[in-house]
Amino acid sequence: MSDTSARDPSRDNRDNAMSVAAISSERIEPDDNAWTRRLVLFLRIMAVLSILKGLYHWAQVTGFIGGEEEAFENQSMAWQTATIYFAVIELVAAVGLWLATPWGAVVWLTTVVSMAVIELMFPGIYGGSLVVVAVEALMLAAYLALAWMAARERPP
Repeated sequence: MSDTSARDPSRDNRDNAMSVAAISSERIEPDDNAWTRRLVLFLRIMAVLSILKGLYHWAQVTGFIGGEEEAFENQSMAWQTATIYFAVIELVAAVGLWLATPWGAVVWLTTVVSMAVIELMFPGIYGGSLVVVAVEALMLAAYLALAWMAARERPP
């Protein structure tokens, strides 16, 4: 009696060879989400920078950095308020940016605009550095460009 359920091993090898040939002959499509990946990478880099900035502000509040005359208690009320504001909001923005959530980008944009406004309109608080404003504006422009390119990748 012949067993019809028995398989021919040479036939299995031919089938496997044909399926491998079929897979390797397919064209590899370019990644359609390249700008989205770049945007997420940018957001992660901004998250790390936000963590560093937030920890810097907390170091100022707690006295880990600075001398006796630069102590938190010896600063003006406006400086203290701005420093605590940035100590909290930078870390919140960092979490949202790392997770690449929409609210994280909004909070981060709030920190960028807030720092630029404080530097330009209230120079007595942090010194009115135009370099800080330029860096913040550059980061904002990079985010907007990446977000625009990522949005163009996805059809409505």
